Amino acid sequence: MGYNLIVQLSLFHDTPAATDAHFHRFSREKVLERLREIDGRARSGGLSALDATDPLVEIGVETDRAGRVTKNSYGVLNLSWQARQHPEWADQVLEETGEIRRRIRETHQARLRFLIWAGMGGSVEDKSMYNAVGLLRRSPRCYALDSTDPAKLKCILADMARGSTEDPPSLLRSTLVVGMAMGMTSYEPVVNLEKLSALYEQHRIDSRPNFVYMTLPGSLLDQFASRRGYRKIELQPDNDNTTAGRHSAPLTRGALYPLALAGVDLQAWIRGACLTDEEIHTAWKLSAFVHAQAEAGRDKLTLILPKPWAGAALWTKQDFEESLGKSEAIGLKVVIQERIRLANYRAPKDPLQDRMFLAVQFKGAGSQEAQKIRRAGYPLAVLTLPAGVPLSHYMQFVHYAVCGLGVLRRMNFVTQPSVELYKTLTGRLFEEACKAGGVENTRAWQSMVRSPRKATWRGAVTLCYDQVACGPGAPAGGAPAIYASLLRRLAGERRVEYGELTYFGDTRYCERGRLLRKSLERAAERVFRARLKMPVDVYEGPAMNHSYHEMIIGHGKCFSTILLAEKPARIPSIGYDAGYHQTQFLATKLALEQRGRQVVAILIKDLWEKSLAALDEFFRQAAAHCR
Repeated sequence: MGYNLIVQLSLFHDTPAATDAHFHRFSREKVLERLREIDGRARSGGLSALDATDPLVEIGVETDRAGRVTKNSYGVLNLSWQARQHPEWADQVLEETGEIRRRIRETHQARLRFLIWAGMGGSVEDKSMYNAVGLLRRSPRCYALDSTDPAKLKCILADMARGSTEDPPSLLRSTLVVGMAMGMTSYEPVVNLEKLSALYEQHRIDSRPNFVYMTLPGSLLDQFASRRGYRKIELQPDNDNTTAGRHSAPLTRGALYPLALAGVDLQAWIRGACLTDEEIHTAWKLSAFVHAQAEAGRDKLTLILPKPWAGAALWTKQDFEESLGKSEAIGLKVVIQERIRLANYRAPKDPLQDRMFLAVQFKGAGSQEAQKIRRAGYPLAVLTLPAGVPLSHYMQFVHYAVCGLGVLRRMNFVTQPSVELYKTLTGRLFEEACKAGGVENTRAWQSMVRSPRKATWRGAVTLCYDQVACGPGAPAGGAPAIYASLLRRLAGERRVEYGELTYFGDTRYCERGRLLRKSLERAAERVFRARLKMPVDVYEGPAMNHSYHEMIIGHGKCFSTILLAEKPARIPSIGYDAGYHQTQFLATKLALEQRGRQVVAILIKDLWEKSLAALDEFFRQAAAHCR
């Protein structure tokens, strides 16, 4: 089983001696053979058979405080090894998804038309990618419910009803809700399943055929869903528990179910995820190139994907950054969703030039952007894949490249300690908010809004910079000038090397949220890329906390701007307000500050035209001050 395809990797403007030295470690130390032996030992002899001091064990397992192995997380590699011996997996998944369809049809006399996937980070990012690259064009229509912002659920329900003459109960009967959480304490899917369950109860619909969930035994999601009689589905086709959330694609049920429901060829998909040993070592050659460049100070990996796979950029970013963001000494920022503009980059020989590039292309369809980068003299890796190769092939290749960097850096690539920090703070804050009557009454919120270190712009935008390192003297001028002053100084001191603009609210399904996203994209270009020649992430929270915030908190060097609307959405009929969502915004700020990271908060009055115009002007003025 396997494609036996030729994947080619070409390196340009490299440091060959350093790359080759790193790459030879994999053959010299027989890394692939040892990884297979370690995984086999764990599967046959149990976790006690693993020695946590072995470097290859250390980077791919979870341990307790006593140093004992508590989880083997090498399922990210092992599932593809197993797939060769289990050709029945595709038919098994098709049979299981067929049974889900039958239960809905027999209970409600309805066909399955909508799929709402409730999860965070790696539990849902692959579904967003599938949608973006067109794999889920067929019914059911798939929605990623990756936020506790009531606006997201509200807009999903509105989209389901758009163009339909059916009443809400009929639409709900035709909907499958999947809750997925690969952490014991992940609370967001519980919030959304609880509200959706209340919606079914409101319309007196038996929700049990419409709800399934995938999680760890005893997790918050397991406790909630089992009490309601919802069907639990084992995440992995081998019924084991050896994958982290971001590693659940391409081969767990969480990754395969949406594809099966959409009619994707699962046999070809699974076969595509089975790489040859030669291809695995090609992935590790890429790891060696990336590591050598990062050691030389070029740790911003700019990703260029072919147009059909452009939607895979965020998934790729998440896999690298959440896995490898644990060290302040060495990081890896994956830069996505930016047009290649040489004017936005420092010259190749500039001592502050910190970029390398990875271009993925199909054989016979070269990347013009890669050619531009190559001619300009920047470090470049070009990965050429055969035309028609399944996306699963690329995904598994990326997993091996991440694993290879874990080997070279002796870094555990399966845990996410910074994400756990944010989740812990969210829990504490939410408990305080419930007792105090809202997050705005918590000590942390009051400290932020009462600090003298804030500035209002046009009566609609409030900049809070209460914990940013200002240096001697207070920043002068209005809010845009203060923002620019902080950013310019920190960038000049090399304390920050990239930025993030993260709105805590929906930017995918809600029209006003999409307009805000466009405003942030303009700000990213004006302020960060054009003025400071600095990469910047634009996304929404709290999904990014589970996707790539590990690098921002763990490695640092980011100037974070987190935004929140002061008038959030509500769904009163099911008691859904934005309290938990607002708590996540504040917990993000506190987590960054606790780790000494540079973060400012921006409160927007609302998302109507006047406020969005004020926000746009704020960033336009800030860009002018950054010259």
